[in-house]
Amino acid sequence: MTSTNKYKKKLIEVALPLEAINAASAREKSIRHGHPSTLHLWWARRPLAACRAVLFAQLVDDPSEYAGQLLDDPEIRKQAEADLAMRLKVWQERTADAPSNVPDTPEPTLEDCAADIERKRLFEIIDELVKWESSTNEEVLERARTEIRRSCGGVLPPVYDPFSGGGAIPLEAQRLGLPAYGSDLNPVAVMIGKAMIEIPPKFKDMLPIHPGIKERSFYRNAEGLAEDVKHYGEWMREKAWARLGHFYPQVDLPKEHGGGKATVIAWIWARTVASPDPAFGGAHVPLISSYVLSSKAGKKNIISPVVDKNSRAYRFEIKTGNFGRAELDKAALGTKAGKAQDFLCLLSGYPIPRDYIRDEGRSGRLGLRLIAVVAEGKNSRIYLPASEEMEKVAASAGKLAEVARARQTFLSGNTPTRAMITGGVCSAYGLDEWGKLFIDRQILLFLTLGDFLDGVRKQVLADINGSWPADDDVGLAGGGSGPSAYAEAVSVYLSFAINRSVDRGSSICTWDSSPKMEALRNTFARQALPMTWDFAEGNPFSNASGNFLGNVDWVAKALERFSPAAPGTVSNADAQTVIMPKEVVISTDPPYYDNIGYADLSDFFYCWMRRSLQNVFPDAFGVLATPKAEELVATQFRHGSKEAADAFFLDGMRRAITNMVNYSSTNFPAAIYYAFKQSEIDQEGISSTGWATFLQAVVEAGYAVVGTWPLRTEMANRMIASGTNALANSVVLVCRKKEATAEVITRAEFIRALKRELPPAIAELQAANIAPADMPQSAIGPGMGVFSRYKAVLESDDSPMSVKTALQLINRELDEYLGGIQGEFDADTRFAITWFEQNGMGKGDYGAADNLARARGISVESVKHAGIVESAAGKVRILARDELDDDWEPEGDAHLTVWECLQHLVRKYEKDGISHDTAVLLKKIDAKAEAVKDLAYCLYDISANKRKDAKEATAYNALIADWTELTRQAAAIHDTSGDRQIRLDL
Repeated sequence: MTSTNKYKKKLIEVALPLEAINAASAREKSIRHGHPSTLHLWWARRPLAACRAVLFAQLVDDPSEYAGQLLDDPEIRKQAEADLAMRLKVWQERTADAPSNVPDTPEPTLEDCAADIERKRLFEIIDELVKWESSTNEEVLERARTEIRRSCGGVLPPVYDPFSGGGAIPLEAQRLGLPAYGSDLNPVAVMIGKAMIEIPPKFKDMLPIHPGIKERSFYRNAEGLAEDVKHYGEWMREKAWARLGHFYPQVDLPKEHGGGKATVIAWIWARTVASPDPAFGGAHVPLISSYVLSSKAGKKNIISPVVDKNSRAYRFEIKTGNFGRAELDKAALGTKAGKAQDFLCLLSGYPIPRDYIRDEGRSGRLGLRLIAVVAEGKNSRIYLPASEEMEKVAASAGKLAEVARARQTFLSGNTPTRAMITGGVCSAYGLDEWGKLFIDRQILLFLTLGDFLDGVRKQVLADINGSWPADDDVGLAGGGSGPSAYAEAVSVYLSFAINRSVDRGSSICTWDSSPKMEALRNTFARQALPMTWDFAEGNPFSNASGNFLGNVDWVAKALERFSPAAPGTVSNADAQTVIMPKEVVISTDPPYYDNIGYADLSDFFYCWMRRSLQNVFPDAFGVLATPKAEELVATQFRHGSKEAADAFFLDGMRRAITNMVNYSSTNFPAAIYYAFKQSEIDQEGISSTGWATFLQAVVEAGYAVVGTWPLRTEMANRMIASGTNALANSVVLVCRKKEATAEVITRAEFIRALKRELPPAIAELQAANIAPADMPQSAIGPGMGVFSRYKAVLESDDSPMSVKTALQLINRELDEYLGGIQGEFDADTRFAITWFEQNGMGKGDYGAADNLARARGISVESVKHAGIVESAAGKVRILARDELDDDWEPEGDAHLTVWECLQHLVRKYEKDGISHDTAVLLKKIDAKAEAVKDLAYCLYDISANKRKDAKEATAYNALIADWTELTRQAAAIHDTSGDRQIRLDL
């Protein structure tokens, strides 16, 4: 068939291989070495796999646009004719049996079948493209680029992300050979983007310039630059050790640990406060969240306080052993007062309320006490008691004037005073300036490393020493790619290594005592800056996690995997006003209402980055802190009220998206990501604030939403995982410019259009095995496609319908559709659906069941005979899955129902997951498989939205989430006869 649109439909407007994209996105979360996210921390990055797939699908034509041409290929025509024969048979059966209230489905055509064959080929390309290993596989990438060039007539359009953030979208555009542009209001994000897509192409395929032995003879992409980053990082480490080594002495090991010296991995500190008990005269006591240092089986280590009340003194010993649960639980409380948030005075046992600690902190009267030392052992960590000498060495760093000056100048900025998300703020306890988040030795370290960046630039230029043409030798800020620019590039990546060390080097970092870790946590273990009471100071010169050379290596590994196939540019600009190239492809990941305070959090890095790179990029670091007032997030505390924050977000997002509409190409759809929070979704399946507000901005800006795709980006072993009843993590909105001739319609006309267009679209989503939990989000696409293509939908009072109202109507139509397909099931199954909706798994009166059965032309005995219900003593109830007949076989069931088939399949799936036995059962019910899947959608809707039974809803959602793989395995089974005599097509 041929499209009647003014533009060619792209693949993303019709179909996506979500299972492959979601699986690759989830797997990516477990990949660390070499991943761009390890270059520099940024919050809420989109997975590269998802960005790569979405960009590809935005640019490649959907096969429906050239299905007639496909049929010129004899092989495709032959396969399409065979497929059509099977489809027509199914279509005729379903159409003949469908009740009158179920909308007609279009008759399949030869062009439909040809398009599906071609989509399968494109899906196979995406399946390979999204794999982590393919991110540097030129063969796979070139195959994708070829498809893009074919659809774009050989002229590759530029891609623009006006909220570039962590840079994932421009990076993947560049990887696909597309000119990549990004911009962001936040200077930290801009620097991350420059390091990812702007700098690497300048020095592509270059040899490293350092004078040492080269790691290899051939270098491609940014591998040579990465090797130089490692070389000059080692140079910095040597210089820093020569200046600061005496501040990081080794520790003496006791005889039981072999004696001699050992390198310290971390020093464990506790904040202290004056005891509120007058009897102890203001002596400082420690605030410790946990005494546990290691919870490894057979070798647990805990801190044990030794108190001398007479002298008002205390010290700490280390106990090692296999402690019982009670002793370990007690140690895990530290000096806290049980589960309460207050602490106990170590000297008197007197309660220390949080309000008292908060007041002392704000007055600058909190202290520090070293409580333990972690050292390197041969095969394990060695935990030692703190010593007075170690504490004095750390304190001596504060005597240097430069540390004090740093606190008074660039580290004097304010830390966040309000938490946008859970986690609290440390400013409430007096850590209200960036300099107060670091102890003196940490500040001295980072000052010293930053000072050496200028030396790195000079050393790189000295090592180049005329071997590089110096014509037009301007720096990176001027767009240069000569010696000066190269020297600056090396220093940029080493500044990132410093920032990685800063993330592992603040007094917010705590010690992870879990058996698999026993390591230093980073500052941003979550998207907040909460108060920590005991913390770990890592040794930057050790070999343990978080050391400086290790951070250099993380940066270099990320850099060497960049494979720029096109130029890239990232600029510092506001999305509402940024000037873009004409006819760009918009693909962007905007801020999510009030989820994350990017600016407040990124100031933690900005103050250090500004000191390191202001001379390289003076314009980007011309302000003292990242912009706050202009940041497009709905922060109530910043705008005075929730209503004002909503208005600010809506107005700003509308302006930003209007700007996108003005520059975006009419030949390609835009893709806009939106991340969900579970708490945003109300009973109607939409958010009361963020989601509806965001969509309102999109529609008012001039986009028509033509599709929505749910993306699951979390690993399957999370507590809320893809097989559960949880929502997708994010949704991609596919948008087209609204037609200038768009009409105004009434509410009634909109509802009629929904009833006409939404059911077949939902049927297609079901055919694609969209998980039931994701169906409301997915149905928004075709539903909003109807709503947003009109200039306005008028209510009865002639006021324009809001997006939130439209979403409610779309959700209502979805419910009606799911209820309507009940009429396609056998009468016993229809009885069971209604009975389950009314009574769940509980008992109900026989009289009510009898009336319900008679209305469906059957009896209660019929439903009982089918093995669905138990009827006794005037009561009827549905049999639970664990009560079903273990020996049930669909082939031998003379009274086979869709209900039975589904419940037996769910039981098998709950027991064995995606297994051979589950696939065999699905194969045996093959004739009813599609009806079984439809029933799973119905029962999910009833369980989740009407009965509020999350456990039951999860069972159906999980089955559909894995339906594609189960179907694939079932299709490979040729023979189910005989016990276990099954042949597979391998």
